[in-house]
Amino acid sequence: MSLIVQKYGGTSVGSVERIKAVAEKVARFRQQGDDVVVVVSAMSGETNRLISLAQEMQETPDPREMDVLVSTGEQVTIALLCMALKGLGWEARSYTGGQVKITTDSAHTKARIVDIDEAPMRADLDAGRVVVVAGFQGVDEKGSITTLGRGGSDTTGVALAAALKADECQIYTDVDGVYTTDPRVVDGARRLSRITFEEMLEMASLGSKVLQIRAVEFAGKYNVPLRVLHSFQEGPGTLITLDEEDNEMEQPVVAGIAFNRDEAKLTVRGVPDIPGAASKLLAPIGEANIEVDVIVQNVAADGTTDLTFTVHRNDMDKAAAILREVAESLQAKEVTFDDKIAKVSIVGVGMRSHAGVASLMFNTLANEGINIQMITTSEIKISVIIEERYLELAVRSLHSAFDLDKEPEEE
Repeated sequence: MSLIVQKYGGTSVGSVERIKAVAEKVARFRQQGDDVVVVVSAMSGETNRLISLAQEMQETPDPREMDVLVSTGEQVTIALLCMALKGLGWEARSYTGGQVKITTDSAHTKARIVDIDEAPMRADLDAGRVVVVAGFQGVDEKGSITTLGRGGSDTTGVALAAALKADECQIYTDVDGVYTTDPRVVDGARRLSRITFEEMLEMASLGSKVLQIRAVEFAGKYNVPLRVLHSFQEGPGTLITLDEEDNEMEQPVVAGIAFNRDEAKLTVRGVPDIPGAASKLLAPIGEANIEVDVIVQNVAADGTTDLTFTVHRNDMDKAAAILREVAESLQAKEVTFDDKIAKVSIVGVGMRSHAGVASLMFNTLANEGINIQMITTSEIKISVIIEERYLELAVRSLHSAFDLDKEPEEE
């Protein structure tokens, strides 16, 4: 008998019929003798509806009251799912984040989990009940309702699995697993049977939208085996786990290719090449809560330097306005920007023990006439900034160059 935590997203519980289908799926696990804790999101479209109501009241809604409002979406789903389970003859009990005592900090709309009281859930499981918990929410030490940010139900699922020491946390979504890249871009994209936490974390941070980054971080920290599955199709999905169980020889050099279109590049030209210049340029960007990604600095022969960095495309105008002010005070020559760029990344733990990965990537792009504007690397990833118009060509050519369209050979 296993203890399984299952998370179902908004699409999976988007109608009464789909909630009934989820109940039937949960019932099959109970029939096998498994204990089940279910985490659910609000029905698809409901959170957006609630946000639009808030914006009719305030242009910038109060964060505390916003959390009170949007957390009601999940409350509807947990009650309906428990009713559906009871209709099938299975005892079930629903809990909001506050009732199950998911304690968070007080950062409204983007709170982080501090502690979970698993005792009430344990008592219900011991009594043979299915436990149904509202995802995406908790309560701070003052008793105020908090939410974990968009996609936070994934984090709730993983956190409950960690607290309960579950055998597996299953994330049900509208895809049947993690793919080598987006199947909508590459026809030959393959579903991976397994991927490491490290690889999944890089893929998620670099543009893959399958899982929330914080959920993967949490799973890796507490070693919670994660499995991504399709809500309405049977199949093994993709298991995300530590790589220690895998033989190094069996690790593919590159596990997948991630990409992100939401990039913009800003360059400050002719900055005096003096200590602290980069800090003076980037510190105000950070203070404005703008996240900087790739950074490249080039020193010219005339004693000046050019500093280029990327931000989210939505932050470009704000970042450019800040830079113009700072650049003027530093007597830099000009500030330029470009929002027609994209980031393409190759990811794989096998890169640690294989040489020539970067040269193959760069040669592949060169052969397609794709110019690399910026490069950043880590132990298990290489990211390049290119013109957005070449994005899909780059992804397809790299997918082929690293043989990601071929099934790995069995040992």
